[in-house]
Amino acid sequence: MTAPSRRSFPLLAALAVLGVLAVCALRTRAIYLEYYGNGPPYYGRTTNMDKWQSPLFELVVTNALGLAGLALLAYWLRRRAPSR
Repeated sequence: MTAPSRRSFPLLAALAVLGVLAVCALRTRAIYLEYYGNGPPYYGRTTNMDKWQSPLFELVVTNALGLAGLALLAYWLRRRAPSR
């Protein structure tokens, strides 16, 4: 089996970036739906107001992990790039 050509790496990197962004966007949407509910306005928040928590922490952690993954991917690709 032959190694993939150097030209396929930018395509794979672009697909990886799109994948990470899609996962972050879907996770953010899922968190919002879980915390605020699908029912009447803020249904999930008003039914158990004494137990409700802000979704901000989960959103920050999830999106920070996604951005860290993108930063690691960019760093890895930069190191792999041939020097000019």
